[in-house]
Amino acid sequence: MLDRVQPITDVQSSIDTRRIAINQVGIKNIRHPVRILDRDEGEQHTIASFNMYVNLPHHFKGTHMSRFVEILNQHEREISVESFMQMLPEMTARLEADSGYIEMRFPYFIMKRAPVSGVPSLLDYEVSFIGKFQDGETTMTVKVMVPVTSLCPCSKQISDYGAHNQRSHVTVAATLADFIWVEDLVDIIEEQASCELYGLLKRSDEKYVTERAYNNPKFVEDMVRDVAARLNEEPAIIDYVVESENFESIHNHSAYALVTPGTSTG
Repeated sequence: MLDRVQPITDVQSSIDTRRIAINQVGIKNIRHPVRILDRDEGEQHTIASFNMYVNLPHHFKGTHMSRFVEILNQHEREISVESFMQMLPEMTARLEADSGYIEMRFPYFIMKRAPVSGVPSLLDYEVSFIGKFQDGETTMTVKVMVPVTSLCPCSKQISDYGAHNQRSHVTVAATLADFIWVEDLVDIIEEQASCELYGLLKRSDEKYVTERAYNNPKFVEDMVRDVAARLNEEPAIIDYVVESENFESIHNHSAYALVTPGTSTG
């Protein structure tokens, strides 16, 4: 006769006496397939890295890490925007927490056509969906990092010929009141750069983008202000952070600027 199986102690649920609550606890950088709405193609399949956290009340010793993975895998093979939002209250309740946070970060590809030749090529962007659940309310933030070209207005002004330019990473984290396409955010950012980037250029295209940047110089300050001004016009966006990092071609450091709605309207 087999011995009766003894219950296994649930250490995580034991009482902690230090009376220190934890703001965020969970799992980080777990990868999972996702399905994202695509403005042109309907949907796009990619792989996301997930961060999943909840708060931990002071009287619990630990959280149940395995439950995060269970929740992720219960929402079909591929996570959609809809199931992403559903996971937030589910995760918070399952972990007996008051607040929850899920971030999924993934590469997103947009087909672009070169400005003169029209030759098509894919360009990749780093996108994150960030969801927060607290006090029964869910908020959704879309974050996109867009590589662009910037050309220095000062260099153009003081030089007899030429001007130094650089690759810039402009990042927008937009908190949404309504749906907005990833491509719409990319368009807003690229339109405010000295010139946008392309995956493939012919000689005629290279001439165009070089001259386009030269005729449209932007400081890092110009970039964040111009993007912020456009975001202020979007009714679907209720809050945002705009950052730009210019990887200087004549210095061994970057130039950086950040704008939020409070600073952009003050």
